[in-house]
Amino acid sequence: MRNSVATVIAARRTPIATVGQRLAAFSVDSLAASSLCATLTDAQLALGNQPAIGDVVLGNCMGPGGNTARVASLAAGIDVTVPGMTVDRQCGSGLAAVLVAAEQIAAGSRSMRLAGGAESASTAPTRIAKNTAYARAAFAPEGFPDPDMGPAAEALAGTRRISRDQQDAYALRSHDRAVDARNSGRFINELVTIGDVTTDDGPRPMSRAMLARFAPVFATDTSGTVTAGNSCRVSDGAATVALVPDADRGSAPGLALIGSATVGCDPATPGLGPAFAIESLLEQTGVRLDDIEAVEIVEAFAAQALAVLWEIGLASANTVDDRVCADGGALALGHPWGASGAVSVVRLFSRLVRSGRPAGTLGLATAAIGGGMGVAALFRVVR
Repeated sequence: MRNSVATVIAARRTPIATVGQRLAAFSVDSLAASSLCATLTDAQLALGNQPAIGDVVLGNCMGPGGNTARVASLAAGIDVTVPGMTVDRQCGSGLAAVLVAAEQIAAGSRSMRLAGGAESASTAPTRIAKNTAYARAAFAPEGFPDPDMGPAAEALAGTRRISRDQQDAYALRSHDRAVDARNSGRFINELVTIGDVTTDDGPRPMSRAMLARFAPVFATDTSGTVTAGNSCRVSDGAATVALVPDADRGSAPGLALIGSATVGCDPATPGLGPAFAIESLLEQTGVRLDDIEAVEIVEAFAAQALAVLWEIGLASANTVDDRVCADGGALALGHPWGASGAVSVVRLFSRLVRSGRPAGTLGLATAAIGGGMGVAALFRVVR
């Protein structure tokens, strides 16, 4: 059986809200259900029919279990005969779920897939082991380095000599671009209203002086450079896409997946994973970085994002390539862990498909993953 190319024909997301704030009353499955409903409606309009759904695949990191994808699917009113699968690849979960759905289509399925991710940090359950509550599960077994992502970013800033000023400048760039995108209406068509929440919490007017007031949060002394100002906020949100075999999309424009890579790296430096995933992806596809028009990286920390961008040549000590997170990223919008990788795909869809970029235009989505991994996916506009 010949492999089929999977194409994203619809992409939506909820607003992203800081933990404990405007989306705090919504469970992870209700966030996902809202995004699924809007994505499915868009897909039906794009195709001009009501396609059969083969599966719902969602990423999630810290939810209550019980197969979030299945619960959200039923809550969205999708037929009980449609199965659901939840993927945990930590901060890469949302993008990993999209890739799993694409692989199902590549294996020969002719049914549409709904995929993405969701996270409600506000309602995540407390985890207990040996009668003790803990913040997160281990990313690596005993005997391996297993840093939290914040301290790992601080260590990466030190070894790569990424200064506080450089991190603050990158964070300011993210906020400035996201504020401009919001004010210019570039988020409107990708957003799903949930309750009375219509916009993202995060993007706000910032300045270097404001960012300079933040104290280091992960270093044991004042020499630290990673602050709350140049780190993402823990957030709630969901993002989903609809994928169909390219041969079945008719005249619907979309993003065809032309390659992906998921790799492991040293657990001590988990933030560098995207660089290695991108290198692997470009090698297997034969695409050059110069050929790609839009890049979306999950900006967990300015230090981490800069380390990756420096590694692959998309940033230098003083500049960042304009193709990277052109409308801001997680530093401004927030980071709903299990959803963020899917948010990157939604953003590519808006930047390339909704904006009318020509067929053949390439976009890249990538994320770092706790435990020492990276995931990257390359898409091409089809019309």
